[in-house]
Amino acid sequence: MAQRYGGKFSPDPKDTPTSKDRPAFDKARVDPVGARANLMFLPAVPMVFLALNDGATGLITALTSAAVLTGGAFMLREGLKAEAAYVARKVARRPALPRKILAALLVGLGIALAAYRSEPGIVAPVLYGLAALGLHLAAFGIDPLKSKGMEGVDTFQQDRVARVVDGAEELLTDMRDAMKRAQDRKMELRLDQFQTTVRDLIQTVEEDPRDLTAARKYLGVYLIGARDATVKFADIYGRSRDTQARVDYAALLDDLEENFAARTRKLLTEDRTDLTIEIDVLRDRLQREGVRVSPADDI
Repeated sequence: MAQRYGGKFSPDPKDTPTSKDRPAFDKARVDPVGARANLMFLPAVPMVFLALNDGATGLITALTSAAVLTGGAFMLREGLKAEAAYVARKVARRPALPRKILAALLVGLGIALAAYRSEPGIVAPVLYGLAALGLHLAAFGIDPLKSKGMEGVDTFQQDRVARVVDGAEELLTDMRDAMKRAQDRKMELRLDQFQTTVRDLIQTVEEDPRDLTAARKYLGVYLIGARDATVKFADIYGRSRDTQARVDYAALLDDLEENFAARTRKLLTEDRTDLTIEIDVLRDRLQREGVRVSPADDI
């Protein structure tokens, strides 16, 4: 009969993640910075080495070009991240700084400097720079230029929501980074599942900023406590592999997830109740005006 091979460095079957341990894939977050964006760092490298024998002027021009291209690559990464955050939210402001457009301008300038090093003049470097600018925009697009989902929304209230949401996302990122030190894949997936529940609450608040007051403690105080507990667990478990610490932390995540989910359900229920009250008030007003409204008209 076949037997499972086991040894000191073999994974424990009990710690192998199962399908129920994995967070829902429809809420999974993919890194918006792909291989194409990372390749934008490469052109600066050969440019420097090829200019080592070109004298002081050629070397300085090449170094400047490489620095500008590298800055464009960094700016592109940040632009892609900002765009992904914009797309993920139903209510969002346009990025304050158009990073992808700025990245395209930097790449165009960097290529123009590189062309000037080998072909001094005005026309050729400008043409090469414009070509690089156009190709960059065609490959990566431009930044979102207008806000979405903010028609009729109180700007002050939306700014308050944005600050709370940004703070909550920073705490979630800190938790995910800390958990990597524990080197426990199953607990990383368990944390992802909890963070999916937290983002359900975040999305509910974004869609209706009036819910901020009821959810602020959850997205602030409770998440700070969860972050601190995650950091402490990662430090302890990463050093000692303490089983009891793992069990206690998993129980904490279970309690927090249940409370966050309950708060989200309550907010959604209250929103439906408010809508029902508004419909009843409108029906009564229409009836006083002599307009007959049947319940089927509400569908």
